Amino acid sequence: MCGIVGAISKNRNVLPILITGLKNLEYRGYDSSGVAYLKNNKINIVKTSGKIINLENKLNKSDESNIGIAHTRWATHGKANSINAHPHRVNHITLVHNGIIENYEELKEMLIDNNYSFKSSTDTEVATALLDYYYEKFNDIDKAISEFMKKVIGSYAITMIVDNDLDSLYVLKKESPLVIGISDNANVVASDIRAVLKYTNKYYILDDFEYAKVSSNEVIIKDIKGDILKKELHAINVEDNDISKNEYKHYMLKEIMEQKSTILKTVKPYIEKGIDSLLILPDLTKYKEISIIGCGTAYHAGLVAKYLFEEVTNTRCNVYLASEYRYQNSFLSKDTLTIFISQSGETADTISSLKLVKSKNCPTLGIINVENSTISLLVDKCLYTKAGVEIAVASTKAYTAQVALLSILALSHGLRNKTIKEDDVLKVIEEFNNIEKLITTLLNNKDMYLTIAKKLYKEEDIFYIGRGLDYYLSMEGALKLKEISYIHSESYAAGELKHGTISLIKKNTPVLASATNNKLNAKTISNLKEVMARGASVYLITNTNYKDNTFTIVNIPKSSDFLKALLVIIPYQLIAYYTALLKGTDIDKPKNLAKSVTVE
Repeated sequence: MCGIVGAISKNRNVLPILITGLKNLEYRGYDSSGVAYLKNNKINIVKTSGKIINLENKLNKSDESNIGIAHTRWATHGKANSINAHPHRVNHITLVHNGIIENYEELKEMLIDNNYSFKSSTDTEVATALLDYYYEKFNDIDKAISEFMKKVIGSYAITMIVDNDLDSLYVLKKESPLVIGISDNANVVASDIRAVLKYTNKYYILDDFEYAKVSSNEVIIKDIKGDILKKELHAINVEDNDISKNEYKHYMLKEIMEQKSTILKTVKPYIEKGIDSLLILPDLTKYKEISIIGCGTAYHAGLVAKYLFEEVTNTRCNVYLASEYRYQNSFLSKDTLTIFISQSGETADTISSLKLVKSKNCPTLGIINVENSTISLLVDKCLYTKAGVEIAVASTKAYTAQVALLSILALSHGLRNKTIKEDDVLKVIEEFNNIEKLITTLLNNKDMYLTIAKKLYKEEDIFYIGRGLDYYLSMEGALKLKEISYIHSESYAAGELKHGTISLIKKNTPVLASATNNKLNAKTISNLKEVMARGASVYLITNTNYKDNTFTIVNIPKSSDFLKALLVIIPYQLIAYYTALLKGTDIDKPKNLAKSVTVE
């Protein structure tokens, strides 16, 4: 959420870099955008609400500049309009900002007492004024930045232009991602290096309470005391195919289809040599229990892992929402391994929970898709999913990569604690080796999903139910539908319907379910009969030979517990996709949502 791009060059027009960078950040979610650049030796600011095309239309096409900053804003403080849009300018300072200044009201009062006035409702304008206040006070930008960092409570990634130093960009960072890209023609700043991969794949990562002066031919990075730091120059390799839609109408559909390869790619290092490879994974037998922390889809992936750890490997496992974890008694112990799941590795609530666990010196493990992201660098050990770049806001291939990696981790644990026999472990490994074939069958069942979508897309309320693992999968299925179609959809444990929710069932209310557990299937079917008796239309995903002409049935291949989640979720994803397609929503960039949630 929110995106920053900045660029500086000796003799190159950087405006195309800024606009291209913003477009590459659209997937993160935004509701306004803006740009500031040097024109006739003065800072020119253009900003607007709505899509980036609105910003492009406002820009003078003949303008050129060798220095500029740009931003896509996802509203937090103040409405989505051009006044609250970034960049903000106060006297000598022009800046863009990601994050939240928590003590902005206190700071605003202090600044008003010092004759500052404000046009917007944002915490960002307060941050701009505070930097200007300290710059005026000390006449030294390094001292101003240092005092700002000491005074501000909250998170920030800031890129700014200072009037008296128009040959430099200044960048500041605390708890919000920011990288500095290096190239021969221009140096660039971005909240995500993928925003500027067209121009460079080499970059520096700033840690918290660090800042940098970026000129056209030099980057000087300092700590809060002003001491110069030596930082490692990183490189990322991303194929053009990863950030292109190819022949697909939407990134989401492309990413759903890619799952036949991304799942195997994620688990391959741990199965390619059989049991020997599996034992490369961390040994979890030293821990009495496991805690898993995540948000949204990552939380749902954790629930699948909970099922496997508890039901298959007989190991206690608790799953927590990161946004709630810090505000409850977490019973932290060095005998508990806490696993943190995040696609981006920059999820603010998850980072805050991780810092709490680390403050107690308790062991941590990360399941992350982005190398050198904040969470990957903070955890004791990190396992990387190999989903590649995921552009669509609604996660699909990142989710299945997380589930696959957690499943393999549980399999390894079951082997070590002897709750799974070696012969059964080898059978699961063989299943994963055949995952592409199993999933391709499901991906190609377009007619079935489109038929169901035609029954759903005009509905206002849809219910998802299941028992055990199927309940956890119904939660992710409901989330996918509501994210991209804007249809109200809720998931319930099937046995809970009769305790209140069944009162909402009326004629033709759609109810989607999965039944893949022989011990529970009969009970789930009984619950489906109950809603049908009250007029519901039922859609069932199952790996059994169950026949019922009153249900619409989607058959999936039989598999072990370790693959069931990966097979059930494919129909749920594609039903959601085709339903949203029929509704005509913006599937890749749903309203009000952000890909990377970097504020709490």
